[in-house]
Amino acid sequence: MKEKTNQTPASIDNIYRLEGRVPVASAIPFGLQHILAMFVANIAPVMIVAGVCGMESKQIAMLIQCAMIIAGIGTIIQLYPVWRIGSGLPIVMGISFTFVSIFCFIGAQYGYGAVVGAVIVGGVIEGTLGLLAKYWRKLVSPIVAASVVTAIGFSLLNVGATSFGGGSGAEDFGSAKNLILGTITLVVCLVFNIVAKKHYKQLSVLAGLVVGYLVAIPMGKVDFSGFADCGIISVPHFMPFKPEFNISAIVSVTMIFLVSATETIGDTSAVAASGLGREVTEKEISGSIACDGFISALSGLFGCMPITSFSQNVGLVAMTKVVNRFTILMGAIIMIIAGFVPAVGTALATLPDAVLGGCTIMMFGNIVVSGIQMIEKCGFSHRNTVIVALSLSIGLGFTTVPEIFGIFPEIIRQIFAENCVAVVFLVAIIANLILPRDKETVTEQA
Repeated sequence: MKEKTNQTPASIDNIYRLEGRVPVASAIPFGLQHILAMFVANIAPVMIVAGVCGMESKQIAMLIQCAMIIAGIGTIIQLYPVWRIGSGLPIVMGISFTFVSIFCFIGAQYGYGAVVGAVIVGGVIEGTLGLLAKYWRKLVSPIVAASVVTAIGFSLLNVGATSFGGGSGAEDFGSAKNLILGTITLVVCLVFNIVAKKHYKQLSVLAGLVVGYLVAIPMGKVDFSGFADCGIISVPHFMPFKPEFNISAIVSVTMIFLVSATETIGDTSAVAASGLGREVTEKEISGSIACDGFISALSGLFGCMPITSFSQNVGLVAMTKVVNRFTILMGAIIMIIAGFVPAVGTALATLPDAVLGGCTIMMFGNIVVSGIQMIEKCGFSHRNTVIVALSLSIGLGFTTVPEIFGIFPEIIRQIFAENCVAVVFLVAIIANLILPRDKETVTEQA
């Protein structure tokens, strides 16, 4: 990997150019800004799924460390491609929220080993499909992706509410302490988001996390016992969880990988348009999806969850116009270094569920809003309306009464009966393929 840089003196003005040398002292703050913007969102999926799977604090801390390292590696590969893997664009990678609902279901049903096995297989499949993206990417059209993202948001709302109340199975679930702690965290997030200026709004969740954590300490909600065995440096373990290759889990997760690929296409296109003022190339899209998949498979080998491009960082690029690859590389390196310090992971593993719920409840609501915005961007034509209405009504409706799948074979029930996202994806794909395009009528704008 060799960076092609202009033979000009290092200058802070180069932060607005994809290439070019930037003084390290100037590059670090701008790179760190990108990391802070996605830090909580990068670790929250791991903590939620690990909590549902009943992991101990020590295991959660290990996964958090791995999440930071994998996110840093994925970002570096996106910035500086290896072979055809990576886009070469200023894209920041992190653990994906898209998979949380399906992993909570799989983890509770089959154990975390089935999650790991599905991540490894699904990641390889997505990576391979990324290299062949030009042959299939129109199959998962924007309206299909919009329907699925909306469904994902709705499916996560109860996860956020459960955390807000104190976490699944907590003896004090719904207690005054938990509700007060969750409310304080949520209010801080909202106030910071309203008061903060420009790109600092991206740090509202981090602000809520810090304040909520500090309030939780005197309330006796933070357990510091994990620090007793905490070393100075720790290296991630290879295959800390034995992978289990459950066919229903693999099929379900592979479907979501296709959705993740579609989101990556959107993020990659948005970075090129908003940050560089041009159309994205086929090579960049292919490399971006390939990075999504293969680095996710690598993440699975270390027991962690899939990564994807982070939309909040795409928004940060659009807002600040900071696109320099070296600058963002500094942030990725900081993330990797933090991943080797177990104290960071241990501290985050002690985060009370109520604080996490206060941070994530609105985050999950934003996913719903993002899906609706994607639908609006596609246009409210008659055809699009039918696809969205049909997929959401069947997907969200049928899975609330899983008994309706009773006549189907066991494997079908395992994949679809309580997995609204998989049902929405399947119905949207079928509707998109069979509904005639020549009957589209676009709603007139007032």
